[in-house]
Amino acid sequence: MTIAAIRKKLHEYLDTADDKKIKAMYTLLESEIEEHTYSDEFIATLEDKYEVYKTTGKANLISAEESKKRVNDILKKAGRK
Repeated sequence: MTIAAIRKKLHEYLDTADDKKIKAMYTLLESEIEEHTYSDEFIATLEDKYEVYKTTGKANLISAEESKKRVNDILKKAGRK
C-alpha cells in the first residue's frame, strides 16, 4: 500500500472513530504530534509572506527540488535523517 493510500485510510478512520479510540491514539502519539507543531513566530512569518503575495501578486519562490533539499539539510542538522 502506498503512503498516500495509508494517509487516506487514516484520515477516513479518524473522521469516524469513536472518541475513546481517538484519545488513545493521541496519547500514544502526543509527543510526536507536539514536535510537529509550528511556532507562533513561524506561522506569523508565513502569514506575512502570504499577505504580501495577496496584495502585490509577487512572491520570492524556489523550486520543489530546492525546497526538498533545504528541508533535508535541516533534518540532517537536527539529527533526524
